[in-house]
Amino acid sequence: MLETSARLLRLLSLLQARRDWTSAELADRLDVTTRTVRNDVDRLRRLGYPVEARPGVAGGYRLGAGGTLPPLLLDDEEAVAVAVALRTAAGGSVAGIEETSLRALTKLQQILPPRLRHRVEAFRSATVPMPSRGAQVDPEVLTALATACRNRERLRFDYRAHSGAASRRQVEPYRLVNDRRRWYLLAWDLDRDDWRTFRIDRVDPKTPTGPRFTPRALPPDHEITARLARGIGEATWRYRARVVVHAPAAHVRGRMPIPVDVEPLGDDRCAFVPGSDDPRTLAMYLVMLDADFHVVDAPELVDAVRGLAGRLQRAVEASGDAASS
Repeated sequence: MLETSARLLRLLSLLQARRDWTSAELADRLDVTTRTVRNDVDRLRRLGYPVEARPGVAGGYRLGAGGTLPPLLLDDEEAVAVAVALRTAAGGSVAGIEETSLRALTKLQQILPPRLRHRVEAFRSATVPMPSRGAQVDPEVLTALATACRNRERLRFDYRAHSGAASRRQVEPYRLVNDRRRWYLLAWDLDRDDWRTFRIDRVDPKTPTGPRFTPRALPPDHEITARLARGIGEATWRYRARVVVHAPAAHVRGRMPIPVDVEPLGDDRCAFVPGSDDPRTLAMYLVMLDADFHVVDAPELVDAVRGLAGRLQRAVEASGDAASS
């Protein structure tokens, strides 16, 4: 069994890690009785930590918001991670937190032990930050969405699509995703009865949030990121075409620069619908597949492929003439 002081630190760490705990869960984690948990909670309150109690047979505790900010309990790796994140946030995609991040980083570095300060300094001296070129998001909106995800509360918001069209959405929020330039919300759209992703800089949330919901089965993380990457790539395409490739589907997936949906048509054929802003750009991507293909009912792309083929043929002929002279 842990000594009282060590147990209090462990209890505080648990309360900071999750929103709600039952007394039985905390007692099991700490290997003590529920009465000891109750006494330890009283000790934390006397130290200034606002621990809230929930009544009832299955009652428990949560770490509430107080008038003052109690010290966080961080291990070595967490402290370094926070320092690196704060430095990254100073040039990141969340508006208005650059100066705040630097102030917080300064305070953290002052209390870091030398062994950790050297690690953070090594990162700082070797890093050249690139200013964010994407749209910046309001930190209050980001925090509100993150809170709704954590608390499993429905959201209502006005949304402005890429086309400029406005709509009112009702969703069950699940994940925030950052691709370094922009922030996205993965949510279950209640009106469309399907998963959707939303650019957070286009979200105008409405308060209060809705009732709590029972979480659905969430796609694996790799499917979430693949869905988002595909959506980002397709969102601004002005031109698309169906292409049949004389190669296995795995060959096409491995050659494309972004995730694509490929339809197998047998062992050595497949079809997919790539897109681009310009048919000539799409033609060059198809050449880089390193496989035979044909275009289905897309005359603009056929013209682009024909023009590229002619240019390549002239280059071959000119190179042969130069070599023979």
